[in-house]
Amino acid sequence: MSDAKGGARRRREGIPLGRIAGIPIVLAYSWFLIAAITVAVFGPQLGSGFRGLGAWSYVVAFAYALLLLFSVLVHELAHALAAKMYHWPTSKIVLNLWGGHTQFESFTATPGRSLVVAFAGPVANFVLAGAGWLLLMPAPAPTSLWPAVLLTLLNIFVWANLLIGAFNVLPGLPLDGGRLVETIVWKATGSQEKGTVAAGWAGRAVVVLLVLAVVAIPLLQGGQPSTSTLVVTILIAGFLWLGASQAITNARLRLRLPGISAGALASPAIGLPQSSTVAMLWNARASHPGAALVLCSPEGRPTAVVDEHVLASVPPAAATTTVATAVGRTLAPGAYVPQSAAGNELVQYLAQLGGGEYVVIDLAGQVTGVLSQEVVVAAITGKPDPRGPR
Repeated sequence: MSDAKGGARRRREGIPLGRIAGIPIVLAYSWFLIAAITVAVFGPQLGSGFRGLGAWSYVVAFAYALLLLFSVLVHELAHALAAKMYHWPTSKIVLNLWGGHTQFESFTATPGRSLVVAFAGPVANFVLAGAGWLLLMPAPAPTSLWPAVLLTLLNIFVWANLLIGAFNVLPGLPLDGGRLVETIVWKATGSQEKGTVAAGWAGRAVVVLLVLAVVAIPLLQGGQPSTSTLVVTILIAGFLWLGASQAITNARLRLRLPGISAGALASPAIGLPQSSTVAMLWNARASHPGAALVLCSPEGRPTAVVDEHVLASVPPAAATTTVATAVGRTLAPGAYVPQSAAGNELVQYLAQLGGGEYVVIDLAGQVTGVLSQEVVVAAITGKPDPRGPR
């Protein structure tokens, strides 16, 4: 992707804030929603706590939102800079409604390196909390309004970073602590994907425990969680559950990929010259029942797949004069793949081809089968074969 295209995409996603250590930083438009909620919730609280603030209480609440944004930025930068030590390319950092995420390009990970990169984020938040605490310790008791407000903001900054750091080390994806579970299973099984599935299920368990701790147990004990607590818990739980589920789905997809090949998924087919007549196609059909008929150019390149319904509708009297191309579905240019293509190689082949139907060829360039996009997608996602039992 060129810099111009990348810049345009980032502008659609949010506001580009520049680069840090060469890494693009994007402020997603959704961040303004969480900023508005922060101002709406904490503005009145600050106003009642500091009577002299007046309308400035909302400005101070917005400053709190900016401090949270800074904390998340440092967290994500720590991930990116730790990854840079291992030469993992970072595409961008996006700061959004849910905090933020660091998007990496393709790289080869190991359990140990994955763990270092994951825990760099929470460690950075603990460092920020420690730095804030060191500033708080020698500070004298405030005797006027604004020093008291600034000390309150600093205190909030310390606790916010402690909470961000502690929350992110919980052992379940999509939280950073989920990488610990992933690493343990990865080391035990030799499969990162199996580790990711385990970490995703651990993330779902974290969601259940979170809801029990914040909502269910207080209700059973006769308590009544506030509306804001319920809303925040539901939002966080929903975000975590979706993230854990996505991790499980993607890992299962990667587990299935190595066993998926063009040869195994294709339906049988034979190749015929595109100069054939319908009568010749009928003869080929009689000799090879059940096989798809593929028309090839004089150079041997597949150009079309015969439509069985159209073929059957040609009157016998016209069979010797009707050309085969009249009953064929034209293929997209180059819509053929090697029989041996499997896993990521097969996906990359199909991603570069147009259309939804492909011809499978052997090493000699001979047609051996036809393959549809929906069959490949079904195999990758684990859905039933759209062709039914084979």
